[in-house]
Amino acid sequence: MQQSAVPELAHTHTRPIHWVATATAVAGVVALSSVLQPGSATAAQPTGAQPKSASAAAPPPSTTGVTFPIECGPLKPVVAKKAYGDLDRDGRPETVAVVHCDGSMGTPPDAVYVLTRAQGADRPRVVATLLDPRDRHTVTDFAVRAGAVTATLLGYSSPDVPNCCPDIKDSVKWQWENGAFVRSTPSQARGI
Repeated sequence: MQQSAVPELAHTHTRPIHWVATATAVAGVVALSSVLQPGSATAAQPTGAQPKSASAAAPPPSTTGVTFPIECGPLKPVVAKKAYGDLDRDGRPETVAVVHCDGSMGTPPDAVYVLTRAQGADRPRVVATLLDPRDRHTVTDFAVRAGAVTATLLGYSSPDVPNCCPDIKDSVKWQWENGAFVRSTPSQARGI
């Protein structure tokens, strides 16, 4: 092995003073970064921002205590899913509820209702039936987005198809147009 013509450099060997200097530098960087951090983020609106109207701040109608137009016999109606949004663009949110009878066996058909609360009214009321339970559909992938109600419906091609095994899957959308909810089908119904 050939010897180096350059003498060994003093800084190539670590000594305790090097570790102390490194620790001090790291502590300084950590302390300085905690002082220079940006302010904390908040989800609240700035102090000067006010809602457009008092009704815009109104909560959506609750499903509690509402009498749904579904016939369940001795069973009780159950709200399986719900979503909120201003469907008619009046500044007050509506509640869309997926409701079925509380059956202990099988998959009972769903109904979809729109609830609203008139200004000054004590209780919300059902103002529209988007899906009747007599149509024998089960609602999946349910949402309210951009003023429209969307859902995937599982159904039956004939009365002979057993309730356990829906054989049709359909994507639907309901939107408020000219004073009524209009149903459209973004995609064609297809078998499953």
